[in-house]
Amino acid sequence: MLSANDIVQLQDRQTTAWHNLPSAQLEDIWLDVVLDPLASDCREAWLSAVRRQHRANFELWHIEDEARRPGAADSELASVKRRVDHTNQRRNDLVEALDRFLLAWLEAKRLPDPLAPLHSESPGLIIDRLSILSLKIYHTLEEAERPDAPAGHAERNRGRLGILEEQRGDLAACLETLWQQTLAGARRFKLYRQLKMYNDPSLNPAIYASSAGKSVEA
Repeated sequence: MLSANDIVQLQDRQTTAWHNLPSAQLEDIWLDVVLDPLASDCREAWLSAVRRQHRANFELWHIEDEARRPGAADSELASVKRRVDHTNQRRNDLVEALDRFLLAWLEAKRLPDPLAPLHSESPGLIIDRLSILSLKIYHTLEEAERPDAPAGHAERNRGRLGILEEQRGDLAACLETLWQQTLAGARRFKLYRQLKMYNDPSLNPAIYASSAGKSVEA
């Protein structure tokens, strides 16, 4: 089911493909889909879920770039902040969806072993980190090859690229080891809920206090 190498290749492939398309031509992949880990084509469904989670990071990366644009008006920054919050919520929801998918698939095999040592990080969280590394590697390589860059820029970014690729290789190996140990009953992981509060109007006082104030004024 899970192959760290397949995940890294998919993330890199999609990173390049999405960057080569105008934003208007990026397909909408946010339609609700049913992820059935017991279906005959569950591996394709799994890779589709990985792709959707990576897309959230792809969008988040570029939305945050908008906030760093010199000369951006306050109204633009407020709009960008709301988009960041919305997209980050989706990113975290999709991380949880990855872990739910894997745990449901494992449950049919009576895994993970409840007596096995608990790993502190779930596969979904590791995949999220791999997704961010894919984006960092793409943009660092872009900077290393930038024709109008100042002297020393390319060398500095080639050095950074080597570090990023080493870190990703280490992380992918850790993911593969965790999965193989889980299948062998030697390790287990749990679904860790992010339980974000900032988007929930019942939990964020900046939202519910403001709403209450408006009601009183009305």
